[in-house]
Amino acid sequence: MLVQHATQLKEEILKLKKQKDVVILAHNYQVPDVQDVADFVGDSLSLSRQAAKVENKTILFCGVHFMAETAAIISPQKKVLIPDLEAGCSLSDSITVNDLRKWKKEHPGAISVGYVNTTAEIKAELDYCCTSSNAVNVVKAIPEDKEILFLPDMFLGSYVAKMTGRKNMYIWAGECHVHAGISPSDVHKKLDDLVNAEFVIHPECSCTTSMLYDVASGDYKNRQVQILSTEGMMNYVKNSSAQQFVVATETGILYRMRQQNPGKTFVPASEKAECQYMKMITPEKVYNSLMEDKYEVKVPKEIADKARLAIERMLSVS
Repeated sequence: MLVQHATQLKEEILKLKKQKDVVILAHNYQVPDVQDVADFVGDSLSLSRQAAKVENKTILFCGVHFMAETAAIISPQKKVLIPDLEAGCSLSDSITVNDLRKWKKEHPGAISVGYVNTTAEIKAELDYCCTSSNAVNVVKAIPEDKEILFLPDMFLGSYVAKMTGRKNMYIWAGECHVHAGISPSDVHKKLDDLVNAEFVIHPECSCTTSMLYDVASGDYKNRQVQILSTEGMMNYVKNSSAQQFVVATETGILYRMRQQNPGKTFVPASEKAECQYMKMITPEKVYNSLMEDKYEVKVPKEIADKARLAIERMLSVS
């Protein structure tokens, strides 16, 4: 009965989005049933680019609140919906706009670079926005004599500082509770169990810090290791000749990996790496959002106009 209900609901969503000319964007960490009804599944950077490109007048964003805000900022002429307004982000919550203003005052003349996992208010205060896939290149694009304030993720910040060799970079002490929870011991155990597996890891993971010196040289405990964004992971595992992978990021990505690479095995570095906010979006909520046009995400024009500059800089750096 449940299977029948799920299939019926999926069919209704597909029918409704066509009727209403709505494009559904879903993040890699969404539950499988939500990924199945999406027009595009990807990481926050690729979905931001899709939001800017699509011709549909309405975007239904299956992700967390800051992602829907970003889509609304990039496409002010479009209506952006999110199925659950409570779908937040622990990383985004780790810095407030007052924190950032105070920090900037302490470092006059510094260039502020903020991860896309931040509120629209924060983005309006930034010089550059970045994602995990282009953070290194964004920092490389800034003159070397300029101080950099990097926020809010300390693990991504440490990774970027290491990869760019920047000595004048200050890093905010924020973290994503999911990625911070993936410990080196989780990773060691999985790699010991799967001797032929390659290891792909998101730079937000706390275990990146202790591994960086090894990983920078291209391996870890004589193992192939790649530190990648979620979209980078997708491309890497597709093109790799390896058959087994240990994946250190939120477990939602494994569904898409297995779908696209049926002959390969994907094991999470930690089964506990689940974002409760991402999992708040369900097919039922997607259906209700389509039916009732809820919940619309709006960003005040003054904030959106200021934030757009930082986001456009992010989109222009590959």
